[in-house]
Amino acid sequence: METDIRLIGKKVILRPIREADYRTLWNFTYGEQNPEWKKWDAPYFPLEWISYDAYVEKKKMQAALCKTSQMAIVADNNVIGMVSYYWEHKASNWLEAGIVIYDTRYWNGGYGTEAMTLWVGHLFTTMPLVRVGITTWSGNKRMMRTAEKIGMQLEGRLRKCRYYNGKYYDSIRMGMLREEWDNLQENNH
Repeated sequence: METDIRLIGKKVILRPIREADYRTLWNFTYGEQNPEWKKWDAPYFPLEWISYDAYVEKKKMQAALCKTSQMAIVADNNVIGMVSYYWEHKASNWLEAGIVIYDTRYWNGGYGTEAMTLWVGHLFTTMPLVRVGITTWSGNKRMMRTAEKIGMQLEGRLRKCRYYNGKYYDSIRMGMLREEWDNLQENNH
C-alpha cells in the first residue's frame, strides 16, 4: 500500500498518521479519566493508560510494520479520529475494519459514515479481499447503523457475551463481500 495516499470526501480526509498527530491522538485516548468515545468502543475492555512516550514508541512500531493499517480522520483541518484494519486470518484474507471518532463534536453528522465508505473502498481497491467486516456490540447502535449505511449486513450475533454496566449485550459481526461493494458503487454512479 502507498504511504502518501489521501482519501478525500466532502466532510473528511483520510491520510496516514504523522508524528505530529501523536500528541492529539494520545490526548484523545488518555487525556481524560473516562473519555466519552470509550463508552461506545468496546467499553467492556478496560482502557490501560500508557505514557505519551510509550504511546509514541507503539505508534512508531505500528508504522514500521504496516504503513497504512491505521489512518487519521481529518475534518476542518483537525484530526478527529482514525480508521484501522486488522487481520482476523491473513491466510484467508479475512480482514476487519474499525473506526473511532474521538471528537464528540463530529458525532451524528455523517463523518463516520463517509470515513468508513472511503476506508472500505480503499481496502477493496488496494487489497485482494473477498470480504470486509466489522465487529461491534449491540450497545453501539451508531456503529451498527454506519455499517448498514455503507452496505454491510448482519453476519453474526453472539448473544449476551459482552458485559457492561451490569447488563449483557450481544457481540455483532457485520460485513460485505467485494461483489456487493462493487454493485453498490455501480448503482451510485
